[in-house]
Parts: sequence; structure tokens; C-alpha cells
Amino acid sequence: MYKRILVAVDGSPTSMRGLDEAVRVAKATGGRILLVHVVNDLVVVPDLAPSVYYEPIILSLQAAGRQVLEQTSSTVRKADVPCEQRLVETIGARAADEIVREAKEWQADLIALGTHGRRGLKRLVMGSDAELVLRMACVPVLLVRDQPEGA
Repeated sequence: MYKRILVAVDGSPTSMRGLDEAVRVAKATGGRILLVHVVNDLVVVPDLAPSVYYEPIILSLQAAGRQVLEQTSSTVRKADVPCEQRLVETIGARAADEIVREAKEWQADLIALGTHGRRGLKRLVMGSDAELVLRMACVPVLLVRDQPEGA
């Protein structure tokens, strides 16, 4: 049974759908949830952004991540499911790498995350963290689509 469920959250409606499903599983199994939000500092490398803006941007990304974690942990607590939260900061690593690493470290039984279900050129351009997590994870992965097919 899935007792330790890692849920990747970014505050989007898609990640909230993944969280809702993870809460259902945790309630059914008596499990607990680890909420993970990844902040990638590479998006504001000092070479690409004037240094005067670098620190405020990083602080803003961190604050936004903490807010996402607080909001999602509130949702989980309201459902009476025990949870922890972790803000992961990285420079240049893919979010998927960090999610899988956190799952291993925490000894998760299941990884849950929302996916946009992009296909074709959109998927090539935007990438797919969900697909990478699915390929790299050593535990089952629950992917929850943004909207059901054909909706």
C-alpha cells in the first residue's frame, strides 16, 4: 500500500488535481504526504539578468514557493492527512531530477503529480517533467491529467 506519497506542486490547477488525487489515496491507505516545490535559480543567472535584480528575483521565487507549499499543506491538513513540505532549490537541475531524488531520499512509495498531457511540438518545446519523472522513478508514479481527454 502507498503510505508515503510525494506530491510535486507548483500552484497550478494541474498540480492541484494531482494533489487532490494523492489526498484520496492517502486517506484510503492511511498514508502521509510530502509536498515538494522546486525552485530553479538558473532562470535568473546573473549573466542573463543584471545583478541588481538577481537577489530580489531569487527571493521572490523562494517566497512564491513557500506560499505554494503553505497553501497546499493547508489543503492536505483540512483532509486530515499528515504531511510534510520541502522547498528544493537548485541551479540548473531539472525539476524531474529533484523530484525523483527527493522521492528516493524520503523513501516514497508513490509519486503523484499533475500533467498537462502535451503532445507533438508543444511537448518538444515545453518539455515534460512528468514524463521524465515517470521514466526515472523507481516507485510507481500517479499522473493526473489537467483535463480528461476530450474535455
